Amino acid sequence: MLNNSFVRPNTSMIGATRKNLGFLTVWLLLFASSSVLGQSVQSQTQADKPLHMLVLGDSILWGQGLKPEHKTWYHVKLWLEKNTGRRVIERVEAHSGAVIERSSLTDNLISSNPEVNVGLPTINDELDEAVRFYSDASQVDLVLISGCGNDVGVQNLLNASNTGQVDEMTDAKCGKPVENLLRRIANVFPAARIIVTGYYPFFSAETRNDFVVKALARRFFKTQPDGAPKMSSKEVFERLKVNSSQWHQTSNIKLSESVQSINAELGRERVMFVKVAFPATYSFAASKTHLWGFNRSPFRMTLLLLSFGKVLLPSNDEARKQRTASCNEVYKDQPNATAEEKKERKSLRLFCRYAALGHPNTKGALLYADAITEILKSSFIATAALNTP
Repeated sequence: MLNNSFVRPNTSMIGATRKNLGFLTVWLLLFASSSVLGQSVQSQTQADKPLHMLVLGDSILWGQGLKPEHKTWYHVKLWLEKNTGRRVIERVEAHSGAVIERSSLTDNLISSNPEVNVGLPTINDELDEAVRFYSDASQVDLVLISGCGNDVGVQNLLNASNTGQVDEMTDAKCGKPVENLLRRIANVFPAARIIVTGYYPFFSAETRNDFVVKALARRFFKTQPDGAPKMSSKEVFERLKVNSSQWHQTSNIKLSESVQSINAELGRERVMFVKVAFPATYSFAASKTHLWGFNRSPFRMTLLLLSFGKVLLPSNDEARKQRTASCNEVYKDQPNATAEEKKERKSLRLFCRYAALGHPNTKGALLYADAITEILKSSFIATAALNTP
């Protein structure tokens, strides 16, 4: 017979169970909230931590002739801040005329204005100064660097009698010296990614070979050894085009090889080479030039013609006036100088005033910045180290 009597539940046991479940729920909620809070705090801390970008090298990354807001490194800075949500603190040591090695120096001149094309401080000196500046070298996240062009020397390149000489000079100055420099940078700044930028052809088949460019070639480039038969303007222009193209190709190859060599030593890809796409139409005095040239306004051209070339066309860059003042100071005549020495100083002073010619203009600087950020998009630095969404 079934016992239909009602069995009263054990209320003390149920109460205890409910109490335990309550404690468990509270504990789980606290654990979950603390995890979320921890992640939020960690994310906030990462977002608040600034990125440190160091700029080393020559006139390319200094931004010859450009206002600060138009320089390549500034465009990169804005891109990083936009894509990481973090503030970028830059340190710019680069300057016009910088060489990698002291053996490449032709004088010991120095200037407080980075626009003045002098070899000192060398890029290795720039690195030493950066090391002294940063109290903690591991805080540097990104290093931008350009270098070896001044070690070779633009005039040496363009005056080379054949492409073999261009290759020889480029190999000597853009090979081992660059490797040694990159090795130093990688060792000094262990947490940093390093971006090495390439160069471009100065002259091309698209360059206008008018009387202005011919006058430039005669004034700044020797293009033939002493005692050699005089070259026609057409031959001179052809030499400039061929040597520019060879320099562009060979320098990119050597810089890329130097980067690969250092990465092999490091066992991972911390150093990246940026090859900048530079078609012939972007070269000096071409239809779509991305390089600084002459101010060819109607007024300036009229003055040039009326003076039979005695009044020179100014460059069309943004820093011409301040650079000219600094050039006049650095290359001023010295007491007791000989006539020959005064003539040399005058030539250097003029070359300094026109130092922006053939350097990336506002469009060229943006072209370099786009090439750099394109590399950053697909690299570890943009996806992990910089916490890009």
